[in-house]
This record gives sequence, structure tokens and C-alpha cells, in this order.
Amino acid sequence: MTTVDKEKYKCILPLIASGNEEEEKDYKGPTPGELLEPLFKQSSCSYRIESYWTYEVCHGKHIRQYHEEKETGQKINIQEYYLGNMMVKSPLSEPDQEEKENPKESAKEIPTKNIEGQMTPYYPVEMGNGTPCSLRQNLPRSSTVMYICHPEAKHEILSVAEVTTCEYEVVILTPLLCNHPKYRFRASPVNDIFCQSLPGSPLKPHNLEQLEKQQEMMKMPFRRVKEEEMPSTKEEKFSSIHKPVAVGSHQLLTVGTTHISKLTDDQLIKEFLSGSYCFHGGVGWWKYEFCYGKYVHQYHEDKESGKTSVVVGTWSKEEHIEWSRKNAARTYYLREDGTQTVRMVSHFYGNGDVCDLTEKPRQVTVKLKCKESDSPHAVTIYMLEPHSCQYILGVESPVICKILDTADEHGLLSVPS
Repeated sequence: MTTVDKEKYKCILPLIASGNEEEEKDYKGPTPGELLEPLFKQSSCSYRIESYWTYEVCHGKHIRQYHEEKETGQKINIQEYYLGNMMVKSPLSEPDQEEKENPKESAKEIPTKNIEGQMTPYYPVEMGNGTPCSLRQNLPRSSTVMYICHPEAKHEILSVAEVTTCEYEVVILTPLLCNHPKYRFRASPVNDIFCQSLPGSPLKPHNLEQLEKQQEMMKMPFRRVKEEEMPSTKEEKFSSIHKPVAVGSHQLLTVGTTHISKLTDDQLIKEFLSGSYCFHGGVGWWKYEFCYGKYVHQYHEDKESGKTSVVVGTWSKEEHIEWSRKNAARTYYLREDGTQTVRMVSHFYGNGDVCDLTEKPRQVTVKLKCKESDSPHAVTIYMLEPHSCQYILGVESPVICKILDTADEHGLLSVPS
């Protein structure tokens, strides 16, 4: 090998030998379904708490998505959907039965999923017969639970994603699968390449020595960053400190939250209330666009088919005022000193696209709620459908905290004086 500086070396590439293939071929132990059977039999459940929804996976039984909310002086309201129920048959699935009856079936390729850049083998368990989905002619919701080997896991839910309308993928980390060689996590091997300098060339290439010196410098203790070296704006500070936090081989990410671009608070409030600045958010298949005093859209973007958009509701001040005479447009919070402050306002948006199920226009109640956050410009958006094609859009942000007290008797907001 010759470097850019014409230094010459003779390098020996290692022989890469791995016993994994032999181990997989000789494996005669339990099938993946049998390894997971203790989890199904002990009736255990795993939970994942997100910004609005809580997900409950009771292994071998069901997957439930729910939210509990307690209004002042009222009982607890539970909004819930079953994303799938276990079929009557045994958790030991058909592929396992085939593998038992015909060892040649074990040579079949195991499905993999890209988990943080690593193609990872998983064992799928199908769950169907969930809560009917109005967006799919009341077909039941269904899910694929993907069990992945992780030696230090305790059956945690890594992620829940809506891959198509009312069809979900749930990833579970479990140590039980690690006893099967085909499901073990494979780290990319690092193999040393040995090089010997040829006559007339230094022991180490010049560029390599420079690189090693730089690495030694990086190992020195970090000095305290001076105040003038810190990012100059709030937004820059946010982007510099709110990075995904690595935990083991996984990352903690904020789900369902977007961040507003770099605008001053006053300018942002004016543009939001004029409808020229719209909030975007949502997790999974559907995303949502909310433009205050204009409309609520639900949309999905696909590289092949383009953008699919549904008008959930459009704004009419007269219709909203009529609606507010029969419904609470303002929700109050009682402070410790006995005074009241506005906690949330509700706005009615009607005249959406006609719904196939009801043959009536879609409509949505937008609930604008104050939510404190480390970032002054964070926005969380979620959508509920308590009745067919009648929606609730929740919008929570610190920006809303600044304007709630301007709400009039109909819940209409204005720029603070």
C-alpha cells in the first residue's frame, strides 16, 4: 500500500472467521415461540408513556392505547383503543410448528428491521380484532409485535408506530430470544490490519502520527466554556443542549413534538393568531396541520403517491360563537391563592370534507392548552376521534401560555397588550 505522501507499506488482511453460522446450523434448542412462552404464560404487561398516550402491551393478550383525564369536579375520563387482540390459538405460531415438524424450515430467512442503523432480526407475533377503525370502513385495528433480543432488557416497549392507517408495529426488547443464535444481536466486527514499513518509509505514516497527536489532545480535560462562547440566542442554546440522549444502544427521543423556527415571541404570537404561522405535528401515518382561525388538515406524505390530505374542519367565527353558547369555550384552573386562571380554550371548526360513514361534513374541536417546556418554542399535537368523523385536536405549547388570559367569553384569543 502507498500513502498520499508516497510512503510504502506491506499490509496483511486478517482472515475473518466466525462460528456463528456453524452454531446456527447445529442449534437444536427451543423455537423462538417456545422461548417467549414464559412471557405469555405469566400474564405480564409492558408500558410506554408518551406525551399524551400510554401504550399497554399485555403479552399474548392485547395491545391498548389509552389516555386518562380528570376534569375539575368530574370523574376520570378514559379514551382508549385496542390496537390488537391475541387470536384464540396458542402463542406458538405456525412458523414454529413448521420448524418443529420439518427442521429444513429453520433455514428460512428471519425477518429483520432497521433499529438505529442496524438490521436486527425479530420474531413477529400478529394481533388482530382491535377497535374498529372508521377511516377503513370500520375494519378492526391490527398490530405486529416484533420481539427483539436484548440481553439487558426487561421486555420494554422500544417503539410504537402506525405504519399504515390503523395498522401498527410494536417493537419489544426481551432477553428471552437471546438464547436462540439466529436472534442474537450481531455487532459489526473490528479486525486489525497489520502493516510493515518497506525500506525508505517511516515506521508510521506522517498523517497517522498527526492524527494520533490530535486524539491525545482530545483526551485532555475539558475547560469551562466562557460565557461569550455560548450560543447567542435561545433557539441556538436549545439546539445545542437538547440532543437525543444515548442510553445503552438506544436513544430517547421526544415523540409527537415539533419545534417552531427562530422567531421572537411577540412576532410568533402575532403570526400564529393571524393564521399565517401554522403548527404541524403528529406521530405515525397521519400528520396534522393547524392554522389558527383558518383550518385543520390531516395529511400523509408518500414519495410514490404524493400527499394525501383530508380537511378535518374550517373556521367560521359565527359558527364557533354559536357552538360556544352551548359548550364551555374556556376551562379554568384554580390557583392556590383562590384566584382562577384560564387553563385551556376550545374552538369549533366545522364544514370539513364529507365523511363516508356519516355522510356529514367532518368537524373538530381544537383544544389549546398551556404546556410548560424547557424549550419556549415546543409544540405537541395529538388527534382523538371520540365519534365517527368528529375529532378533538389537542395543541399544547408554552406559546399558548402567553395568550390564554386574553380569551374572551367565547374563548377567542388576542395579542397581549
